[in-house]
Amino acid sequence: MAGIWVLAEDYKHCLELLNAGQKLAETLDKQLAVFLMQKPDRADDFIAHGADRVYLLPALPEDQTMEAYIPLIAGIAKQEQPDIFFIGASLRCKEMAARIAASLNTGLCSDCTGFTLDEESQSLVMERLIFGGAAVQKVICETLPQMATIPAGAFEAGTALSGRDGQVIELSPAPPSPVKLIAKKSNARQTTNLAEARVVICVGRGLEKEADLEMARELAELLGAEIGCTRPISEELHWMPEETCIGLSGIKVKPELYIGLGVSGQIQHLTGINEARVICAINCDENAPIFDVSNYGIVGDVYKVVPQLIAELKQALHK
Repeated sequence: MAGIWVLAEDYKHCLELLNAGQKLAETLDKQLAVFLMQKPDRADDFIAHGADRVYLLPALPEDQTMEAYIPLIAGIAKQEQPDIFFIGASLRCKEMAARIAASLNTGLCSDCTGFTLDEESQSLVMERLIFGGAAVQKVICETLPQMATIPAGAFEAGTALSGRDGQVIELSPAPPSPVKLIAKKSNARQTTNLAEARVVICVGRGLEKEADLEMARELAELLGAEIGCTRPISEELHWMPEETCIGLSGIKVKPELYIGLGVSGQIQHLTGINEARVICAINCDENAPIFDVSNYGIVGDVYKVVPQLIAELKQALHK
């Protein structure tokens, strides 16, 4: 058996999955392998963080997307037969994971937040939140590889150890995909580091119009924060990109400071912020559920409180 495999498109996320996989590899006496995209110079770094093998995925033509790797990865998995395959739960990687699992005729635990090892069967008992975070479901995959998508932040990144040996394997070019990339269009000020941000400002349905996001951006600029949102803002109103959504079906954050602006605090959203060190909420509804988990709460109109907060911060920063 080929042991434990790891794949993630984000570098730090990959280190987190390597740390989770390394502990399993030591317990099961298996090898740990990781797929590396685009930056072969990071192979030694991944080996230092526990990888025994690094599969270098070939560069893709400009008209191809990451999904073109799916047949290549699935084909190697059929040959090598890994026991466990952890894939990052980014939007793109979740789609890849589902298609790889289907190709391998195996199961997939989506948005796995933790796992234990059944000592008798040596199977993974994977955990995921259900019913909006109100319950924990335990999943055992009875086919191999046991696959799971894991959100960023579910595990800590491990410590690099110098002097580790590992094997670097360059993979053959992926077969061309019939799906072609026609053009790329970037969003203005798209948040890219929410999962790693020290300060997160989240906007909710308490904001009345899209133009009011400028108020949140000004506050974020003063605090050096990243901006996220609740599901209605990204999915229903389309004011912000889907990848900035915080919650059960979005990103899980654990900043030193979280500030919710007009966020009611439904359980689906609270699941994504429950590891924040300090939670501050501003909402005009004193019965909003977010106050139940907040370290600091301000009952008031965001259109009055936030401008006052911005003014005070500006004054303090210019002293």
